[in-house]
Amino acid sequence: MTLLDDLREHRLLGIIRGTDAAASIDTALALADEGVRLFEVSLTSADALRVIETVAARLDGKVQLGAGTVIDPADVARVRDAGATYVVTPAVAPSVEVAVAGGIPVLCGALTPTEVVTAVGLGVDGVKIFPASVFGPQYFKDLRAPFPDVPLIPVGGVGADAIAAYFANGATAVGVASPLCGDAPNGGDLGELRERARAFLDAVRTDR
Repeated sequence: MTLLDDLREHRLLGIIRGTDAAASIDTALALADEGVRLFEVSLTSADALRVIETVAARLDGKVQLGAGTVIDPADVARVRDAGATYVVTPAVAPSVEVAVAGGIPVLCGALTPTEVVTAVGLGVDGVKIFPASVFGPQYFKDLRAPFPDVPLIPVGGVGADAIAAYFANGATAVGVASPLCGDAPNGGDLGELRERARAFLDAVRTDR
């Protein structure tokens, strides 16, 4: 299945951004154990490439593992070699064209209609609307009118209680960082992480 197929099926993208590499790895493994099938490790995380490499080896194709905050074109090859199967950017970054040219799926960050048009023109697989909480779910309804066929994924401040509204207004999936992971990637409680993962998975499944 393609990245877009998985986003449409599973509808939850976990975002790991941590100050502790070992804890970030444990977070990824716990999310996968609870049933989260798509997540990314941000390159702003401590020792991010090692985290990606370790998680990719441990889960071995059981999840779609991406690299987030990929801005530098040189990082595209690095994250691919570490085991990432797609890249995510916070904006229309220089890395996007390099990843697309290399056949690597891309979720490209955008916020305005102009940025959405630019991202689509580059051939990305989906557009990450970031930071989504600035305008909220209603903004997705406004974007859906001119862009009915563009896969849009809200990221940034998306709580479990907002998921139904985002889907009702046209979101393909939701991307969630701290509301899902909390402080787990920094060494926080994995039991609480698992509880949040179940709540988010219930929210995306209930809304179908």
